[in-house]
Amino acid sequence: MTHPLVTVVIPAFNRERYLGDALESVLSQGREPLEVIVVDDDSSDGTVGVARRYPGVRCISRPHGGAAAARNTGVVAAHGDLLAFLDSDDIWVEGKVTCQIAALRSIPGAAMVFGWVRHFLSPDIPDAVRTRLRCPPEPSPGRCCGTLLVTREAMERVRPFDETLGAGEFIDWYSRARGTGTTEVTVEQVVLRRRLHGGNCGFQQPALRQELVRAVANHLRRQRAGRHET
Repeated sequence: MTHPLVTVVIPAFNRERYLGDALESVLSQGREPLEVIVVDDDSSDGTVGVARRYPGVRCISRPHGGAAAARNTGVVAAHGDLLAFLDSDDIWVEGKVTCQIAALRSIPGAAMVFGWVRHFLSPDIPDAVRTRLRCPPEPSPGRCCGTLLVTREAMERVRPFDETLGAGEFIDWYSRARGTGTTEVTVEQVVLRRRLHGGNCGFQQPALRQELVRAVANHLRRQRAGRHET
């Protein structure tokens, strides 16, 4: 795996406003080879048009099914030895992929790499929204989809994201990854800038909050089962 192909999967639903920034951050990584797949989750705005402005970016359209289904669609279509994910309203930091591949190689048997996250308030949001958002002032370790770099073998072993979850699907996937004994490493530097714009904060819909609680409960149940087995 001297120069592994990295596939980046970007699920997108009505993200015409932000997708360009996300793609620019991926394409400016300065690393080859890189395969970029945008999975349009049946957007009704100009999301597809934005994706198609970038040469070499594959855009796959599918019926609306949520982020988990969109990520799974991208994984199935991917050719990479390594897989990475980015939400269509977030931004990677330059050098993210290179430093994570180096970290992956530094730990024998490691199969997934995370990094740190810095949050920022999107400059386009109105003051009324800005004042009610809490933006953490300092970066923090981020075990989330946007910081993950994972081997294809590990992704296939853990199985796909749970498409029945509208929220918390990564918590569920990570819990299953830990349950399989997948070795991880975290680079102690910011690799992701997470955009806060109001539409992605707090899981404001009761149904989404319930699904998040379900994902966390499943994770805690697996943790307890694992402790009982040791």
